[in-house]
Amino acid sequence: MKVIVGGGGLAGLSAATVLAEAGHEVVLIERESFAGGRVGCWRSKLASGDSFHMERGFHAFFRQYYNLRSLMQRVDPTLSMLEPQRDYPILGPKGQVESFSGLSTKAPFNIAQLVWRTPTLGLRDLMGVNVKNASSMLGYGPHTYDKWDHISAREYLDSLRFPADARQMLFDVFSHSFFNPEDKFSAAELLMQFHFYFMGNPEGLIFDTMTKPFGPGFIEPLLGYLRGLGVELRLGESVERLELGDDPSEGVSVISGGRSERADAAILALSVEPLKSVVEASTGFDATFRAQVSSLETTLPFVVWRMWLDKPVNKRAPFAGTVGHGLLDNISIYEKLEDESAAWAKKQGGSVVELHAYGVPEELDEAAIRADLIRTLHELYPETRDADVVEERYLRRQDCPAFAPGSDALRPGVATSDPRVFLAGDFVKVPWPSAQIGRASCRERV
Repeated sequence: MKVIVGGGGLAGLSAATVLAEAGHEVVLIERESFAGGRVGCWRSKLASGDSFHMERGFHAFFRQYYNLRSLMQRVDPTLSMLEPQRDYPILGPKGQVESFSGLSTKAPFNIAQLVWRTPTLGLRDLMGVNVKNASSMLGYGPHTYDKWDHISAREYLDSLRFPADARQMLFDVFSHSFFNPEDKFSAAELLMQFHFYFMGNPEGLIFDTMTKPFGPGFIEPLLGYLRGLGVELRLGESVERLELGDDPSEGVSVISGGRSERADAAILALSVEPLKSVVEASTGFDATFRAQVSSLETTLPFVVWRMWLDKPVNKRAPFAGTVGHGLLDNISIYEKLEDESAAWAKKQGGSVVELHAYGVPEELDEAAIRADLIRTLHELYPETRDADVVEERYLRRQDCPAFAPGSDALRPGVATSDPRVFLAGDFVKVPWPSAQIGRASCRERV
């Protein structure tokens, strides 16, 4: 078969890989000049003339991302590009530090250990917890969405009656990492993620990081692998619409770059807004599927601010999560993660620091966001106060899917109303727990 894949993020790359390996003729179309989506990167230059790869922000590669790791092993069989991290501290507003190292990899012992050693949670506090609602964390299945999808994560967490400090350290940083604000995030989705990372995860809570920027370390070698399989790559071109005739045996016409091309099937691995535009402009889909796609939304923006400092940031973890510190959600010290930044830091005697903020209120302007983030960085890492920013890159993006309360009922799955067209992406409903870049690389047989 000839299959056209629209979208060159992880979902599209994963789909193109398994299709090409099965012997199909594959065309991959990506609107950006680079592939990889949220783990893509592009070349840029510093004022000094040094070249570097800019990304859309730090990503942790958790060890239960089995499909993603399988994809990476196509170009790195031993996963030598990944480096294990020993821990990632969570920094609280009162000087609290939470650690995930040394925990059991077996549930529920991992949760019991984490709760037991958390200084913000005592035996008397546990006696006040709503055990009935908390027990929903211990099991996951279709009943999870039946019972909890209609309320928000904030309502659910409120119902647990955890002490404020314990809730902040144990739950808030976890729920914030999914880009959706708690009051607009489905409680069922939160519980699914909790199962995926804690209760259903035999690999533990420590993750790996890439030793190279995502482009040269993974995406560019994978594109070379796909070319070797005969995949036609079209970067800088957008899928505009599909034309579906009444006879499925006639295939599908994909209009992209102002031209029409025939294929036996198409996979739309697009982010939410481009997908909605393509489906709205296309012919042949029924009203039910159109309503499913129309129901999809993007969540609030996120911000990535990478700074090249003229002074080093020593004795800090490569990655630290933060909670209760304004807009800031985490801090990465890039020379401790990637070789490219390490080379710059060694040459210049400085540090490459990246700040992330998730679920940023849309009404905040860039000046307000910058002021909040830099203030928090200076509070948490006082040595940065005297450092000058010799270069920076500030990104604001709003293309992550929303998982609002009640949205699961209308969320589309892999199959569409037409047997020639399929969906892929981190917003697609799949019949097993999965999350973020792990979900994007899921594969379902249909």
